[in-house]
Amino acid sequence: MSDFLTVKNLFKEYEGYRALRGVTFGLAKGDFLSLFGPNGAGKSTLLGIISTLVSPTSGQIEIKGFDLTEEPEQFKKQLGVISHHSLLYDHMTALENLVFYASLYKLKDPEKTAVELLRVVELYPRRHSRVGQFSRGMRQRLSVARALVNDPSLLLLDEPYSGLDQDAAAMLTEQLAELKSKERTVIVVTHNLDHGLNSATKVGILAAGRLVFMEARNRVDRALLEAEYLRHVQGDGEA
Repeated sequence: MSDFLTVKNLFKEYEGYRALRGVTFGLAKGDFLSLFGPNGAGKSTLLGIISTLVSPTSGQIEIKGFDLTEEPEQFKKQLGVISHHSLLYDHMTALENLVFYASLYKLKDPEKTAVELLRVVELYPRRHSRVGQFSRGMRQRLSVARALVNDPSLLLLDEPYSGLDQDAAAMLTEQLAELKSKERTVIVVTHNLDHGLNSATKVGILAAGRLVFMEARNRVDRALLEAEYLRHVQGDGEA
C-alpha cells in the first residue's frame, strides 16, 4: 500500500443496496489516477466518501497518515474537490469568488492568491466579470482555481469534462497536466476513456461497486483498457 493515500476495504450501503463493495487501493504523492466506470458503478460515491461529503458504512481512509474518522479536520485540509456543482456564486465576480474561498481558509493574502490562480486558469482578463455570465468551460476553469485555493495535496474531480465543448476540454486537459507536474495527487472519475488517459499515471476500473482493475498507465494501452472495461462492465447496466 502506498504511503500518501490509503483506502482499505471500503463499503457503502444505502438501505440494503451496496454502492461500494470492499474497495482497496493506495496512491503515492504525485500519482494521477483515472478511475473509469459506467453510471451506477460507485465512482461518485467513492469520491463523495474521500471528500468527506458521504459517510462510509465501513472501511478506512488515510491521507498522509490522517484518518478520515479520527482526524477529520486535518484530513479535510488536504482536499480540493471539483464536482458536478461548481460551488461558485453567480452574482459575484471571478475574483470575488476566489477571494471569498481564500478567506474561508484564512490565507494571509486572499486577493494575491486569487489573482495568481486566475492567471493559472487563464481567467485573469475576466476577473471582474460576474460568474453568471461565464460559459460552462469558463466556470469549470474557475472551479479548478477554487479547488486549488488551499493548495491541496489531493485533488478530486468528478466527471470534470461533462458539458464541455472541444476547446474547453482541451484547455482543461492542459491544466490537469500542469497539476500533475507539481506532484499533487489527483483522482479523476469518468466514463470517457480518451479524456481519462490524457494525464493518468494509473488507471482503474470500478464496476458494480468493486475495483476490478488497477494498473500503471505505462503498462496499459487504450485497446487493452477498452477490452478490460467492456469485459467488466457489460451487463452491469446504467443506474
